[in-house]
Amino acid sequence: MTTQASSNPPKGRGELRDQPPRRATRETASGPTTDEPDTAPHLPQARTATPAPTGTPTPEPRGFLAKAALITAVLSITGSLLGLARDQALARLFGAGSETDAFLIAWTIPEFAATLLIEDGLAFALIPAFSMALARRAQGAPGDPVRSLVATTLPRLTLAFIAVSALLIGTAPYLVEALAPGLPNPALAISCTRLTATCVLSFGLAGYCSAALRAHRRFVAPAAIYVAYNIGIIAGMYAFGAHWGVRSAALGVAGGGVLMVLTQLPSLWRQLTSHKPTTPDAGPAEARPMNLALMATVLLFALCRQSQVLIERFLASHLPAGAISHLNYAQKVAQMPMVLSLMLCTVTFPVVARALAEGDTEKARDRVERDLALAACLVLLGAAVVIACAPQIIQLLFQRGAFTVHDTAATAGVMRVYALGLLGQTLVGVLVRSYFSAGRPTWYPVGAMAAGIVVTTWIGAWAVGPWGVIGIAVANATGITFTAVLLLYGSGPRSVPLRTRQVLIELSRPVRAAVVATIAGAVVAHALPSPLLGLTVGCTTVTVVFVLLGWALGAQGFAPALESVRSITRRLIHGRSR
Repeated sequence: MTTQASSNPPKGRGELRDQPPRRATRETASGPTTDEPDTAPHLPQARTATPAPTGTPTPEPRGFLAKAALITAVLSITGSLLGLARDQALARLFGAGSETDAFLIAWTIPEFAATLLIEDGLAFALIPAFSMALARRAQGAPGDPVRSLVATTLPRLTLAFIAVSALLIGTAPYLVEALAPGLPNPALAISCTRLTATCVLSFGLAGYCSAALRAHRRFVAPAAIYVAYNIGIIAGMYAFGAHWGVRSAALGVAGGGVLMVLTQLPSLWRQLTSHKPTTPDAGPAEARPMNLALMATVLLFALCRQSQVLIERFLASHLPAGAISHLNYAQKVAQMPMVLSLMLCTVTFPVVARALAEGDTEKARDRVERDLALAACLVLLGAAVVIACAPQIIQLLFQRGAFTVHDTAATAGVMRVYALGLLGQTLVGVLVRSYFSAGRPTWYPVGAMAAGIVVTTWIGAWAVGPWGVIGIAVANATGITFTAVLLLYGSGPRSVPLRTRQVLIELSRPVRAAVVATIAGAVVAHALPSPLLGLTVGCTTVTVVFVLLGWALGAQGFAPALESVRSITRRLIHGRSR
């Protein structure tokens, strides 16, 4: 947030004119200024109106979004670390064989459900709807528009979630056959699938609660859901693993989904019951329909992107036992740099949407280009560490219990190849938000993702024979990179008009630094006998070389990162001096 303020000085537009006095700010309980871009024109009316009805969310003090972003980042990192502990427990208890392959086929359902119901599709549709309802409540609309929205949407969505869960439970044998026809133990996969299918209901309700709370500008509970989810899985494996085997992990998925809902219910209940309508005798508030076309495009994009997992596991099911597990462990570790780099977009997405709503495409373009530069630097540093120190990372994380030396070598090889596509994954994550930030449906991202899936399928089908699971990783990296190129060149009338040539020149700088840093780190890590020492020295070497070269090449992404470090340092020093 400090970077944004320093790089976007006031331009004399609505930012200065619409700034209300401090006292008036307490009276304008307009709520979701972040998630609903078009609330700005209503601010002058809210300032001159009578005080907002009791129970409407009051505007947060200065720096609230920065603190919310920090808390979200901490909880997200905690959830990722628990996810790593979950994978460690799975590897320690069950290794990497036919049993874990069967469970990972069943895990396809929660992976899809998380993308569609929590992270992308449902959130893009529900957050604007709740934001509009909150704005109408703040303007004194009759009844309670928020409760009206809940009464209109929640029962229907719940019935849909129940129906899909029941359908997946009933068709589990056919689903397993379609996903992994070469699986040696389909009965175990069917049993696990019937347990994990319940997460469609729990994830759907969790996603609904998360969208409603984020629209109310309550971020702690939604950020904590993956902490609760992974705790449920780990507890299930250790509590029932001795008797149920790998089915205990599937049971943990079902229990973790319930914990995701329970984590958010108290906070959501307080938000829904704290407001008292100003006109209690009025009829129910008018329900505003959600943008179904936008929801359709977002859901289809998410489905296309997640179908990469289906293709990978379909191809890997014909390989020897353990191939799916090696691919899964490699992806889970390699994706951590991407997840951390994309947390930036969670904070800046409302900024881009607000700028587009005000017609300030230049501000939106500058913000997206800075996001691309910073996210690329972060993910390339992580990818360089992953490629240089892959054997040491996998050995320290997983090589114990049923996870053998052979599993370590196979997983490290896959992880190195998979990391080559991390830049493409990150660019897709940043760019697609710029396409949907205007709140208008667009089919171009769906077409770009579908083209990438075709590339992944063709290369995977050709490469899986001679190269095995390495060929699948090559196909994944190539397909997602192709999609990123299409999204970058397609920006313009469909999205934020980026300066493509300038973006490519900027991206080439950290790429060159990452190549040199990877080679230096790999040489150092390989020369040391201890995996812990090799990882420590290799990681340090990669970081030093990458930062020095990136700084020398003038990579734009280093400036906001260093500014953030200086800002945090100043805050810590100021806090100690108090």
